[in-house]
Amino acid sequence: MRFKPLWQNRILIPLLTILKQGVSPDKIALSIAFGLTLGVFPVLGSTTLLCAFAAYVFRLNQPAIHVMTFVVYPLQMILLIPFYHAGAFLFSAPMAPLTVTKVMSMLNEDLWNAVSFLWHLTLRAMVAWCLIGPPVTLLLYLALRPVIRRLPFRFPATSEDEMG
Repeated sequence: MRFKPLWQNRILIPLLTILKQGVSPDKIALSIAFGLTLGVFPVLGSTTLLCAFAAYVFRLNQPAIHVMTFVVYPLQMILLIPFYHAGAFLFSAPMAPLTVTKVMSMLNEDLWNAVSFLWHLTLRAMVAWCLIGPPVTLLLYLALRPVIRRLPFRFPATSEDEMG
């Protein structure tokens, strides 16, 4: 008897089972696309709520969108500084070098100014994401849709599929 790898038994197969339960391939592709792009939103701690809201509004698969957010969490950390820079560029604002040590020092020296500085930095980064996120979501969806449709398991028919 051959044993499947742990990741396949504990992650892949349960996830595929969840994804197949009454969800069309197009909705799965859209769930994954939203999860990937919302997962890099430049406000730490906000992605779970954003994904839950998007899943509710667009009737997406909650597990798929949240799994994708979890998968791209390291990318969210990596993209924070580029989003800060993009926001600074959009608003012609100066971008000071930012490190964790510098942020901690700012918070210790003058809490109010530090929060104000970081708040404005984050708002500008959010605007940059809002310009980049929707087109990236669309491109991911268009790229994933044919891939998901070709997966070797059957999806239950839904009224969406019957309509076209």
